[in-house]
Amino acid sequence: MTRAGNQVLTFTLGEETYGVDILRVQEIRGWSPVTRIPQSQAHMLGVLNLRGSIVPIVDLRMRFSLPRAEYTPLTVIIVLSLESPQGRRDCGLVVDGVSDVVDVPAADVKPAPDLGRQVSTEFIAGLAAVAGRMVMLLDIDRLIGGEVAGATSLPVAANA
Repeated sequence: MTRAGNQVLTFTLGEETYGVDILRVQEIRGWSPVTRIPQSQAHMLGVLNLRGSIVPIVDLRMRFSLPRAEYTPLTVIIVLSLESPQGRRDCGLVVDGVSDVVDVPAADVKPAPDLGRQVSTEFIAGLAAVAGRMVMLLDIDRLIGGEVAGATSLPVAANA
């Protein structure tokens, strides 16, 4: 995540800016309703049929225990490729909005602070100042990879 010349897709949740490696981004799409999966965790909103594959959708606000926001035409789903011991898996993240693609030199990335045992930061790959704002660079595999790794992409019937 922190190699030199790394390009990062930045996005917002409330007033905070986050970033993910652009090479993990499969597509950016507007909000569309999902099919709920019974007994799933609250932040696992459900699944979408994307070109014949069932893709789990995670509300990142809920995953981070942030106040809930209404889904509007400005709400965005970023479809990312996750890596796990079980292989590659696509997953969608619901975010407030996509900002920009920026270059983040490895020298500009600082490690996540140790905030003690009460605050989990293992999913933060680093912090970087970009255009005067602090951007939290996410290790998406650690953040949600384990939650969706067990699910496999299922083909959907053509009439679905």
